[in-house]
Amino acid sequence: MASEDIAKLAETLAKTQVAGGQLSFKGKGLKLNTAEDAKDVIKEIEEFDGLEALRLEGNTVGVEAARVIAKALEKKSKLKRCHWSDMFTGRLRSEIPPALISLGEGLITAGAQLVELDLSDNAFGPDGVRGFEALLKSPACFTLQELKLNNCGMGIGGGKILAAALTECHRKSSAQGKPLTLKVFVAGRNRLENDGATALAEAFGIIGTLEEVHMPQNGINHPGVTALAQAFAINPLLRVINLNDNTFTEKGGVAMAETLKTLRQVEVINFGDCLVRSKGAVAIADAVRGGLPKLKELNLSFCEIKRDAALVVAEAVADKAELEKLDLNGNALGEEGCEQLQEVLDSFNMAKVLASLSDDEGEDEDEDEEGEDDEDEEDEEEEEEEEEEEEEEEEEPQQRGSGEEPATPSRKILDPNSGRSCCGWVQRSRC
Repeated sequence: MASEDIAKLAETLAKTQVAGGQLSFKGKGLKLNTAEDAKDVIKEIEEFDGLEALRLEGNTVGVEAARVIAKALEKKSKLKRCHWSDMFTGRLRSEIPPALISLGEGLITAGAQLVELDLSDNAFGPDGVRGFEALLKSPACFTLQELKLNNCGMGIGGGKILAAALTECHRKSSAQGKPLTLKVFVAGRNRLENDGATALAEAFGIIGTLEEVHMPQNGINHPGVTALAQAFAINPLLRVINLNDNTFTEKGGVAMAETLKTLRQVEVINFGDCLVRSKGAVAIADAVRGGLPKLKELNLSFCEIKRDAALVVAEAVADKAELEKLDLNGNALGEEGCEQLQEVLDSFNMAKVLASLSDDEGEDEDEDEEGEDDEDEEDEEEEEEEEEEEEEEEEEPQQRGSGEEPATPSRKILDPNSGRSCCGWVQRSRC
């Protein structure tokens, strides 16, 4: 490392934030490749008494640097919060798992008891989940309350590995008399799809202590949504449910509505861009009307909801004293429908909670109940096709020779930062 680079690093570290047990290197842009590069960072860690939170966001950590940082962490038994999002920028996918393994081993050796682990915005894919799998199963995570894995490209495989690790963590911690009490789970933009979401739903059902679930933009269709709904029903403390930009269709909307009828603590529901359509919206409205006394925000924007169903939703929030926002933008209300919606809310002095309707798609007079029936038929056809594909996959191994290895199709890994949300890894019905 050149002398001028060392001087620059020293100057940057001099500005390192230290407060309330937290050591922060956030946003320093440090390029830590070797042990020498990480020397000053290690010194800061070693000299920090009572380290409870370590922020490494916005830097890039290589395998060797991670190994020596992990060594420094072995003596930090009080560490509770690891803010490690966006810390592998520019790294090869193959570098990330060994780096995570080293850091995890350091925490395990220290006897740390984590409360928060944030690895968001690290594009490590399914293999990256293997990198912190052992950490999740260890006593270091028996106390975990917040797990944040937003925008990591985990995919179906990573979702299944994660679900199994959380289940094992709960089993082991329960055996010691202190079950895992995970409260916050964040995993948006991960291409989990139905299988990944279903696997996680099984883990959620076992854990039962969730308060916030954020899983937007994951390509989840109604089978996965239904599995999540069933799991949410076993988590009575849920306050925030964010499944924005997945594809519920009416079936998923109805399934989720049934769960909402059983929950009493929910404050925020974000089903925007989820295509619940009119039937799903009416079912959700029924759940809102009959319960959810603490509801503060309801987002059903861009869901292909028509005027009559939107008015039913508006009428359902009449007694929600804590409601702060109702978002029905981007649906098919038409100009008259928008006016009626505002009038309904104004009739019980709640017009101020209505979000903008500037993107309303207008009422299509040609679309009637027959059109909705066609949509139902399309959904049924899609479901039948999915079942046929699953049957073919189950039959395939039986048709192969006994000595022939099953072929594994190559899967193109997309960059989770590419922003592709339509006709890409997130399939939408209106593409």
